[in-house]
Amino acid sequence: MDGIESKVIVITGASSGIGAATARMLAGSGARLVLGARREERLRELAEELRGGGAEVAVRAVDVSRRDDVAALVALAQETFGRVDVLVGNAGTGPVSLLDDLRVDDWDAMIDVNVKGLLHGIAAALPLFRAQGHGQFVHTLSTAAYRTVPGQAVYSASKAAARTLTEGLRQEAGPSVRVSMVSPGFVATDFLASVPDAELRARLTESMDAMAIPPEAVARAIRFAIEQPADVDVNEIVVRPTAQA
Repeated sequence: MDGIESKVIVITGASSGIGAATARMLAGSGARLVLGARREERLRELAEELRGGGAEVAVRAVDVSRRDDVAALVALAQETFGRVDVLVGNAGTGPVSLLDDLRVDDWDAMIDVNVKGLLHGIAAALPLFRAQGHGQFVHTLSTAAYRTVPGQAVYSASKAAARTLTEGLRQEAGPSVRVSMVSPGFVATDFLASVPDAELRARLTESMDAMAIPPEAVARAIRFAIEQPADVDVNEIVVRPTAQA
């Protein structure tokens, strides 16, 4: 299946930011959507907005760190629309801090969401893709997978692991399953709200305010990867502001 129209696309982390922008863009191209996120009220508001524009949308509250939640989201897509064409693994978290702060719970959260969340998506969707004879994974990563700075050691490690995992999946996928990763730089979202240190949050917010691109810029990259012909696999896209070093 080429293009976007009528594709069944599952998106995690869909209630705001890049996930919500991607949902809106794909709905406008005729996709049938199954949206998951932890913030169920915002998710349902988005679904009502999209249905008002004529889109077919199903939603479910999902915490990607829980394998059963992700499996249930993929099952909802299959039950509602009869198949899954694309799984966009977009959920992510980044409560960055210096290692000296010893915020071990935050470290665990970044590994659980940014790495294990993708593994749970693979476990849920890969057997279905094999049975269907087609499918596509699109993973939202980060430019932190390529470069780290003080305060982002664990976050960067989680994104580098996610990049390695995605590349390994691509190599194992074979000719019928496509695998893409999209790595954004500074994007104008509420991502920094989770940063616990006020001084670090202020510095990052200043940088974001100075250069951040809108989430729609990343959504366009995700759409580009999905809309290619079935024999074209767009493996890696980096999307960053022109001002970002």
